[in-house]
Amino acid sequence: MKKKNTGKFVLDFAMAVTFILLFNKMVFGGLLFHETAGLAIGGAFILHMLLNGKWIKTVTAKLFDRKLPWKTRLGYLLNVLLLLSMVFVIVSGLIVSHVLLPNWNVGNEQWFKMTHISVSFAALLLVGIHVGVHWHWVMNVWKKMIPASKNKWILHVAAKIAVMALLLYGVYEINETGFLSRAASVTNVVSAESVQGMGERPDFSQAAGEKPDFSQMAAGERPKGMEGRESGMSANPLSVLAAYGSILSVFVIVVYYIGRLWFKKKKTRSKAAPSLS
Repeated sequence: MKKKNTGKFVLDFAMAVTFILLFNKMVFGGLLFHETAGLAIGGAFILHMLLNGKWIKTVTAKLFDRKLPWKTRLGYLLNVLLLLSMVFVIVSGLIVSHVLLPNWNVGNEQWFKMTHISVSFAALLLVGIHVGVHWHWVMNVWKKMIPASKNKWILHVAAKIAVMALLLYGVYEINETGFLSRAASVTNVVSAESVQGMGERPDFSQAAGEKPDFSQMAAGERPKGMEGRESGMSANPLSVLAAYGSILSVFVIVVYYIGRLWFKKKKTRSKAAPSLS
């Protein structure tokens, strides 16, 4: 069991790092890495689900059982949403591919480009929530992998400082990249496709009658009409990891501490409740 958990931890960590690197198309030379790594994540995600197959099967069978903890239900829902978002990101990525499948023309490529970007940002948010919900498991596996230190208080202080630094830098990057608006824009592009399906021309930008210019995306820039700073962002892997890794960390930290507060209040209420004698 210990080896299996360590393997799952390493796989999940590798998936997270690779996924973050995909937020700049020019990392490691450009589209070849971007598209190949995207497919690799798909395979890794399938392996991740197979490794957690027993849990998925058990929870699915008890999904409508009222005794099933809300945290388990939330974890299940997050897994379903992550599965759907990852499948869409990979399929839409193949549809707009310029390297692996350059001649695969399916439907409205402009719409798929828009949605591919928006769903990717929404997926990163979901990953952050997912990790935050399961942070206790992450820490338990980490403690078993790393030998215990005698100076625990130093590690405790260092962890607190790291959390504060990640929060501050992450919030800064969320603002600079327009992360939340980009993640939320998935609802706009989906509704735009619905409008187009009724014979009307979708409006993809804030300026009336204009569509975002996707030609800039090849250089790692954001389409015109979207808020936030991404043009000029370094394609250095460490810079990309720092920017989007800190954004991911914000959601992990917020979800984890919300969970702690909720359980603390629940514990206090249970202690305060009068006991039957």
